[in-house]
Amino acid sequence: MSVLVVGLSHRSAPVQVLERAAVGADEVPKLLEELLRGQHVSEAVLLSTCNRIEVVAVVDAFHGGLADVSAVLARHSGMTLTELTEHVFVHYAGSAVQHLFAVAAGLDSMVVGEAQILGQLRTAYATADEAGTVGRTLHELAQQALRVGKRAHTSTGIDTAGASVVSEALAAAAADLVPGDLAGRRAVIVGAGAMGALAAAHLRRAGVAEIAVLNRSAERAERLAENTRAQGTPARAAGLDALVSELAAADLMVACTGAVGTIVELDAVAAAMATRPGRQLAICDLGLPRDVDAHVADLPGVSVVDLAVLQHRLSAGAGAAAVAAAQELVAEEAQAYLAAQRSAEVTPTVTALRRRASEVIDSELLRLDSRLPDLEPKVREEFGRSVRRVVDKLLHTPTVQVKRLAEGPDGDSYAAALRALFELDPQTPAAVAVQRSGDVLAALEVRTDPHDGQDV
Repeated sequence: MSVLVVGLSHRSAPVQVLERAAVGADEVPKLLEELLRGQHVSEAVLLSTCNRIEVVAVVDAFHGGLADVSAVLARHSGMTLTELTEHVFVHYAGSAVQHLFAVAAGLDSMVVGEAQILGQLRTAYATADEAGTVGRTLHELAQQALRVGKRAHTSTGIDTAGASVVSEALAAAAADLVPGDLAGRRAVIVGAGAMGALAAAHLRRAGVAEIAVLNRSAERAERLAENTRAQGTPARAAGLDALVSELAAADLMVACTGAVGTIVELDAVAAAMATRPGRQLAICDLGLPRDVDAHVADLPGVSVVDLAVLQHRLSAGAGAAAVAAAQELVAEEAQAYLAAQRSAEVTPTVTALRRRASEVIDSELLRLDSRLPDLEPKVREEFGRSVRRVVDKLLHTPTVQVKRLAEGPDGDSYAAALRALFELDPQTPAAVAVQRSGDVLAALEVRTDPHDGQDV
């Protein structure tokens, strides 16, 4: 069984395609269940953020697993497999492990080094665990990815600036206002989830005068407003039906609901702008799919910063030295993880070899009993111990060496040789049940992103 990652992100697809493939939080359990119905998929986690949708799965075959996962993503997005193939990235086995570690470290984020991905990955794992689609492999991999991500964020300086999609969007929106800052402004946040809370924190630090939180759930809106007030910034909660009246007095709106479909309609923004001639309104649309009607940007006095705009504006969000340090850490951690996995996989083969040796000794001792029935028990016992010591000494070096060699990139070949030499049955529980495939990626036609060298 090997790990397969199939997905779309800001690196491989335009926002318009990401919108079609977006998965709402309430849809994730259904898609996980559908993934596990695939013939070749035994475990699955689905990570869905504002700039990526990717499936991490445990599969018994590369091509079969890829077909199963791609079919689910295609059905959900309404795209044909041909359309989907134009934009997906694929990672398998060791490449999948290193990719997931890089994602957790913020190296694959739209804003390089942003720390929000750790919480999103943790949520994706928890959702899959609750849905019953996580087994031992993805449990261990996800926990290790979270540990590596946390280490990268705390020890390499990659997120020293604290940049995030929210902070970059707010900076871009502030530049569209005159004067170009948010101090003393009135802001509206549409959506009271994790992204809304992050937006409120950034707006508070920017010195806004007041925040209105609008959400379908009045309870969640009030909770965020209360937390904002506790931090010293005036805030109030309201339902989505208060959008026009709140926008009439606002300088900035941040929309980040996570809903599937437009939340902020053109007519509502137009009605609000009609009450405030000559005033500007900056809008940050961080929804995937977008929360704000695309035509809102055509209204006089309105500027819109959405994920498509950010995708064009953003480059590396951290210093080159910090990024290089994080990349080195990820590579080292991935190698160590894969070496440990290969070493663990060869253990059943070593166990099977020792069991075979023990069976041969027992068989020969029984033959000795039949040939020399009058042999004294003490002599037989000492003879048995001597034979076992000899066999143990003969097996010691090859078993130690095969465990050491198994940690290398070609480790499976040594275990396979051991099974062939001693005729160990790879189908029995005492041996490795399934050998890893060879370099299957060499047989694939993959497209490479010239900017980062990763498969896309």
